[in-house]
Amino acid sequence: MVVGLVGSSYGIHGWLRIFSFTEKASNIFSYHPWFIKRSGKWVPIRVENWKQHHHNLLIKVRGIENPQTATLLTNCEIVVDATQFPDPGKDVYYWKDLLGSQVITISSYQMGEVVDLFATGSNDILVVKANLKDVFGIQERLIPFLEGKVIQTVDLKAHIIAVDWDPNF
Repeated sequence: MVVGLVGSSYGIHGWLRIFSFTEKASNIFSYHPWFIKRSGKWVPIRVENWKQHHHNLLIKVRGIENPQTATLLTNCEIVVDATQFPDPGKDVYYWKDLLGSQVITISSYQMGEVVDLFATGSNDILVVKANLKDVFGIQERLIPFLEGKVIQTVDLKAHIIAVDWDPNF
């Protein structure tokens, strides 16, 4: 499961900025080991130290001692084994649980498949890849994840999300 992203290098000793996708930013350090994809292979990285500097989280990775080497990790996703996460409970789910779900309007129009999600300041957004023969000519839709307003039901077993959303958007 992707829990963060490696940002730019920081300072002359090989520190890196990271962007945490966990609910509380520092919770990213509760999960280990971390993996990144390098040359098509999953490689573990070991965080020797971390600190918060203003609004940034900074890490020191073992074996990285200068900004040139640190830059090689920029834009790598930070991934951990999803089995580390607790069962979210009834009517609660992780983003990974929604990926691959079919999105259907309350009027039964099949909009497509959830291929990604991202957070905004006010709500999360579903990225829905339209079905091949979308009558509206739309290839991708961004649908706000507003439960009770836009999102009507989420059926994880059937992988179906019912939405109150105009398919023209």
